[in-house]
Parts: sequence; structure tokens; C-alpha cells
Amino acid sequence: MNTIHATNTIHAIDTTHVAGSTVTIGVLVGSLSSTSINRTLARSLTGLIGERAQVAEIEIGDLPLYNADLDDMPPEQVRRFKREVLSVDGLIIATPEYNRTMSAVLKNAFEWGSRPYGESVWAGIPAGLVGASPGAIGTAMAQQHVRNVMSYLNMPTLAQPEVYLQFRPEEFTDDGRITDSRTRGFLTEWADRFVDHVRLHGAELVAVGS
Repeated sequence: MNTIHATNTIHAIDTTHVAGSTVTIGVLVGSLSSTSINRTLARSLTGLIGERAQVAEIEIGDLPLYNADLDDMPPEQVRRFKREVLSVDGLIIATPEYNRTMSAVLKNAFEWGSRPYGESVWAGIPAGLVGASPGAIGTAMAQQHVRNVMSYLNMPTLAQPEVYLQFRPEEFTDDGRITDSRTRGFLTEWADRFVDHVRLHGAELVAVGS
């Protein structure tokens, strides 16, 4: 059964989106698999968000392993990644669970985005965390580790509802449509709350800056 449950510069949200109907949302999928169930989950959420936001995946699979020696001259893939993160109003992170924690590719993205010290691209970005696995706990352990990292990186993260999804292939089409009404309702609630979360934190930044 699925269950809903150092100084860095704060990310400057484009406040022109806050009062309007559209925000920009980036998606990080912590899997390199061409058949990733977490990418399917992310596509499903994109469909449920619909026209309320422009949603696009931010590629992390091409990032080299983090190396502090490259902080002063990061590769183009890293520069591209940071530009894309800084361009969005919010982030959805879809994490698999490997050996009771997050994947290496997702942790690597967190490392690159937080360095050099004092130049993190993460601070202030409203985020939502979801995950799916074939098992009953639905990435719950991995999500706790990811939340610890996101808290340290000063990313305001949607707390409720939680999405620990036991993935059943028959409930999703290849393009991410959800065929099971209960699962669709469960994920629709999360999508609604997440869009509100992004707009709320954008509005808070407007108030602080006014």
C-alpha cells in the first residue's frame, strides 16, 4: 500500500512567475538506467502538474566524479548543470534506493552543486522529494538521507505528503500516464502541494526583498 506521509547566497527565484500561472521546475532523477522507474514517476508528476509549470529534467549522468582540484576550472558539463539549476524556481528530486541510501550519481550532483564553498547553487530552492522502488518501503531510507543533505544545503523541502511509492508497472504507461485511480489521486495531491510550495517560497522571497 502506498503511503503519503557556511554562508551561501540564497537562490534568486524569478519572482515574475510568482503571481502568474507558470513556474519553472527542474527534475533530478537519481538513476542512469534507461528503464528507470523513478524517471517514469517523474514523468507522471510532470503530467499531473500540467500547464501550471514548465518542467524539464536536468541531466546529471554526464557529470564527472566530484574532484576539488577542478573547483576553479570546472568542466563544461558542471557549468551547464549549475546554470540549469540556477534557472529554475523549484526542483523535484526522484531518488532510487541502493543499499539503503541514495545513488552515487545523485550524491555526486549534490557535491558539484555545493562547491566551491560559499558558492552553492542549492540554497533557497524550494524542493520536493519522491521515490519509487519495487519493494514495500519505496525508498524511505534513501529519502531520509537525501533530506539530511537538502536540509544542510538550505533547500526548503516539502515535508508532507511523503511519497514512498511501491512501483507496480501495470499502473503506469511508458509515457508516464497513471492507469490506477488510487495512485493517480495520491500523486495528484503531492503535485498540487508541491506547486503551492514553490509559489509560497517564491512569494516569501518577494516579501523579503520588498
